[in-house]
Amino acid sequence: MSGVRALLVVAALVLIWLGPVRHAVTAAALLIPGGLFLVAMTLHDRLAGRRTRNGRAIDLYQRALARLDGNWADSRSEDGSRFIDPKHPYAADMDLFGPNSLFQLLCTARTTGGEAVLAGWLGAPASPPEIRARQESIEELRARLDLREALWVAGEDVRAAIDPARLAAWGETPSQLPWRWLPPLLLLLAVAMAAVGAAWAAGAVPARGAGACAVLVVAATSALKKRAAAVTEAIGRPESHLALLAALVRVFEGEFAAAGFQAPLMRALDQRLRVSGVPASKEIARLGRLTRLLSWQHNLMFAPFAYFLLWRPQFACAIEAWRRRNGARIAEWLRALGELEALTSLATYAYDHPERPFPEIADGGGGPRFEATELAHPLLAACVPNDVRLGAAGPRLIVLSGSNMSGKSTLMRTVGVNTVMALAGAPVRARRLCLTPLAVGATLRIQDSLLAGTSRFYAEVSRLRQLVELARGPVPLLFLVDEILAGTNSADRRVGAAAVLRGLVERGALGIASTHDLALTEIVAELAAGAPERAVNMHFEDQLEDGRLRFDYRLRPGVVQRSNALALMRAVGLEV
Repeated sequence: MSGVRALLVVAALVLIWLGPVRHAVTAAALLIPGGLFLVAMTLHDRLAGRRTRNGRAIDLYQRALARLDGNWADSRSEDGSRFIDPKHPYAADMDLFGPNSLFQLLCTARTTGGEAVLAGWLGAPASPPEIRARQESIEELRARLDLREALWVAGEDVRAAIDPARLAAWGETPSQLPWRWLPPLLLLLAVAMAAVGAAWAAGAVPARGAGACAVLVVAATSALKKRAAAVTEAIGRPESHLALLAALVRVFEGEFAAAGFQAPLMRALDQRLRVSGVPASKEIARLGRLTRLLSWQHNLMFAPFAYFLLWRPQFACAIEAWRRRNGARIAEWLRALGELEALTSLATYAYDHPERPFPEIADGGGGPRFEATELAHPLLAACVPNDVRLGAAGPRLIVLSGSNMSGKSTLMRTVGVNTVMALAGAPVRARRLCLTPLAVGATLRIQDSLLAGTSRFYAEVSRLRQLVELARGPVPLLFLVDEILAGTNSADRRVGAAAVLRGLVERGALGIASTHDLALTEIVAELAAGAPERAVNMHFEDQLEDGRLRFDYRLRPGVVQRSNALALMRAVGLEV
């Protein structure tokens, strides 16, 4: 098509030479290559757009294949690092955000609002009704691959960086231009200025008359300058982002209209994206067009005309009129779109892994519980599954012992991450998982802080205090504590660990605590006195074969009977 356009330009030049120069053809002949050039340019733009969309669709499937191959953590995927909160009771411990994180695996949202909703679901467990509603919606979205492709290729290839909170707040602020009579007055003045200016250029009106009209324009512009600037600067984002929002909403609206959904949550989201029967995409697209036309004032060639046509005040009035009509609905639209994107992200994961079931969410009438069969970590392609049971007919506490690198921390992260996914509404990596609503807390990745002036031990006891506070809450706690109180002497550690674990269990919490110190395994006997079901010892072990340590990562009952610390030190060349 580029070649065709070039040939048409050459043909036009030849006709110009043959016509006005040689007088061999009429000037009207120029209309032929001119018209064909416009047709070619239109077709070229359409082909370029199709090629771009096809390229993005290819990218979608390449990413999906990479996820299936375990190569999903690349620089193109949003990793959610901005959601990292050091004070969160489990996010950093479970690798929820950041490079190679659960968020990076799951998220396919194209807007920051969708990313924020998904991050919120991972960071805060939902109630059983909310979880079941999400599961139904994800099940309906799971097989709709065409919908996910349409979402990925819709609009421009940008992430909509509009801040939902900022845009929602903008929609609800008092109007800067509340006068309904102002828009027609500005339009009348602009038309008069255009007519007088044209008449003056033609010599039909004296300069004095055109100058008087120009003075009126300058006065109106000056009087409205601050208010118009406040309106136009508040919108403050590129129009391509608004166009993307409209395109994404339009895809969902088309799916609702064409296929429909049975899940109550999807139907509710459909209603939230309507304004008295008018699709939200049309209203958002209208705002996008207004901001795009407003940006013409920055064109150097058009700027002088824009000033005397009262371009900025007129479009400020149009944006204010849009805001008066739709401002209160902006927050609801953005939340609805964010939830749809989060549901689509989890549906993509469900589609990628059809063998992974939705967990059973029990009501908690029989007490808190976590019962998993063949549980494995969703971020590890090669992960040995284990059965884990806490609460109900199982123990409330597992004291986990084992040698270095045997799998203790990985098991606790496996329990934690699957719990997070289950309580977000997503499928889990297990043959079966049944659990009650649980608040999650962990000390799997506690670090000191030079800037904050805190030691690792202080950071750990601070987190343990946070877990104790969570255990006092209305939702039972699932705690995962790695190497409890390792930063102090053995005597204090023994007394402190027993007191903390006993307090958590007595408050109705469930959990796993790992240790290398086999003296701490005696805590089980103390906690089980009079109530044998309260605590048990379990362990991982290793085998030394041909001078090499081998692990099977199988969870076994009882206390580990050997340590591999010396063998590991010798393996790296230390003389011990």
